[in-house]
Amino acid sequence: MPMINFDGPVLTIDQKRSLIHGMSQAASQALGIPMAAFTVTLDEHEYSNMGIGGEVLTETAYWDKYKERD
Repeated sequence: MPMINFDGPVLTIDQKRSLIHGMSQAASQALGIPMAAFTVTLDEHEYSNMGIGGEVLTETAYWDKYKERD
């Protein structure tokens, strides 16, 4: 049984549903294996538990620019 792993931010249930379906569908098409054969795991992390460039992500200039998009 093929495994697909996603490691990223906390998602809504709608985002999870879409991501799981989309990744399974893409892998199925690419490999010629039925979607039902794939197992998808989602490892979610709060942004404050991530770091970039040696700093906590939520304390970086990048974070300030990212939050401006919302």
